[in-house]
Amino acid sequence: MTNIVITLDQLRGMIGVAVIHQGIPCKIVEVLEDGPSLVLINIDESHIQVNQYGNPLRKVPQTFTVPVLNSAGDEIHPAYLALDLLDHNDRPE
Repeated sequence: MTNIVITLDQLRGMIGVAVIHQGIPCKIVEVLEDGPSLVLINIDESHIQVNQYGNPLRKVPQTFTVPVLNSAGDEIHPAYLALDLLDHNDRPE
């Protein structure tokens, strides 16, 4: 069995990188130590955030959390492997 070595510093170095997640252009904005996981925001469009009663409050970017390792911590998670780098020419201005 091979040990997976991905450090938090390596992951933090990815903050600001534009990626495609499930066909949606996103940017990595945070690294969660628990997991670890990456937090992505949709850079294409905003969604309306609602309060506890379902009333609209404001527009906010859609966020996604992508685990880096599987639950056992011995393999790279398929969702992390599926992230594609967004070419700098494809980024919206």
